[in-house]
Amino acid sequence: MKRRDLLTALGGLAAAPSLASGQILNLAPAPIVPGPGDVLVSLETSLGPVVIALKVKQAPLTTANFLRYVDEKRYDGASFWRSAKANSPVDYGLIEGGLQGDPKKLLPPIAHEPTSQTGLRHVDGTVSLARKAPGTGDSDFFICVGEAPYLDANPAGEGDNLGFAAFGQVIKGMEIVHKILNLPTPGKATNPVMEGQMLDPVVPIVTARRI
Repeated sequence: MKRRDLLTALGGLAAAPSLASGQILNLAPAPIVPGPGDVLVSLETSLGPVVIALKVKQAPLTTANFLRYVDEKRYDGASFWRSAKANSPVDYGLIEGGLQGDPKKLLPPIAHEPTSQTGLRHVDGTVSLARKAPGTGDSDFFICVGEAPYLDANPAGEGDNLGFAAFGQVIKGMEIVHKILNLPTPGKATNPVMEGQMLDPVVPIVTARRI
């Protein structure tokens, strides 16, 4: 599948299609030590906390956007609402959370920061901004389980080759991410490409706070 077609098939958001086992590159645990200048945020879910190290130096626009949602408590009461799990013998895919377009809490979309600019990559535990076209990302974000290089920018690719804006790394709570990835997904999908990926019930994000 061409990269342009892949991004279209994702319905403007990141997804984990049914991947061949050869495409699953590395499922090693995420690093547990934040980097210099990182800002830590704890997402307190109904299943436990997920702690993210935000890569402020590498992705200043995207992290500033996320922190505005955190500091203004807009993520309080949000949820993880999607689990896109590949047909694989090991956990591989992503979970997605955010406000799902809630007009009362959404902030304006931000400019796109591709991985070719930030130097970040979609690896196990990476946190990245969901989007449709480049520059449409707002509140929704996803967490990778396993490496997902197909979500990185690819300047040599055709069509929309800018990938997704990685901006953080889970440093604690990947076991919670795995739990969410393996929850039932019988929910109704408004976007056909997400059929079979909608959590029901969703996993509430009770609070989101800087540490």
